[in-house]
Order: sequence, then structure tokens, then C-alpha cells
Amino acid sequence: MTTIGTVRGVFTVAGAGIAGLLLWISTQIGEGTTGGYWAVYGIVAGAGLTMSLSQLFGGWTKWGWPRISAGVFLIGFVPVLVCAGWVLLAGQPEANWFQRHVVSWSGHAGIGGLVDDLRAYLGVLAFGLGLVLGFTFDTTGPIRAAPVPPEDGEPVEPPAPTQTTTPAGPVPAPEDDPERPPG
Repeated sequence: MTTIGTVRGVFTVAGAGIAGLLLWISTQIGEGTTGGYWAVYGIVAGAGLTMSLSQLFGGWTKWGWPRISAGVFLIGFVPVLVCAGWVLLAGQPEANWFQRHVVSWSGHAGIGGLVDDLRAYLGVLAFGLGLVLGFTFDTTGPIRAAPVPPEDGEPVEPPAPTQTTTPAGPVPAPEDDPERPPG
């Protein structure tokens, strides 16, 4: 097993443990009120986010800093937010302005049955929403320092080609290959 695989495995099990703890915490909150409802599904979304972030932090194979990917956010997350958010708004336990309008608009748009069916899976939608939000993050590659020119103003020369030694003797670098046509 490689070091990266071991690190990723540790972060995966830690992420799963934290996500499991968050899911358990969500069961301790009553979702019969609007505030409790949003607390429960917010925590469930946090569990999904935890799982995706465990892969980001455990899989830092690029060894860079996390950053948000605008393309994934706009093309991947925003549509998921709209669709899952729509069903989550419709699933609120107390009728309020948002719940009434989303249910009404769903009926007018011909998707009322679909929204009603998906309301049975609010936890899955919330978890998936958090998971997809975490997918919008990536790591940058390592930051490489630019060569610093000498203080006397002379240009920096590129490094000399390296040679590899094998049991048969030195192997020329590709630039020094005598059989390579000039080009």
C-alpha cells in the first residue's frame, strides 16, 4: 500500500466517522418545525460535505492549497442546488410562503408528482447537495518558485542536461542523442 493510499484511507474513515456522527446528531433534532427541519437537513448536508472534503484533504496528491472551481460550481453545483433546494422547500413541515409557492408552482409546471415523490428522500437530497458542494473544491498544484536572476544582471542559464548511468554505461540525455535527427 502506498503512502498516499494510506493517508487517503485514514482521511476516508475519519470523514465517514464524522459524517456518521453528524447524521446521528441530526436524529436528535425534531424536524416538526421549520427551524428544526432546516437544522436537520443542514446537518445532513454537512455530512455529505464532510465526505467530499475527506477526499480532498486525504488525496492531496498535487500537494497544493484548496480552491473553488468556478466551472464546477456554476455548471455542477448551482443546478443541483436549485433542484434539491426546490424539493427541500416543498418538503417543509409547516406551510409558509416558500412552501406554498413552490408546491403551487410545481403543480402548474407539471412536476408536482415528481416533487411529491422526491419528498420521501429529503435526507438523500440534502446529503447529495453537501457532497456536490464539496466537489466544487480542488487543489492547485505545488507552487514553484521562479528562478531568481543573479544580482549582477547576467541571464540565468538553463540547467545542463542530465545523464543516467546504467550497467552498460552512461545514457545520453535526449538532447545529446547522436541518433536523433537535428530539429
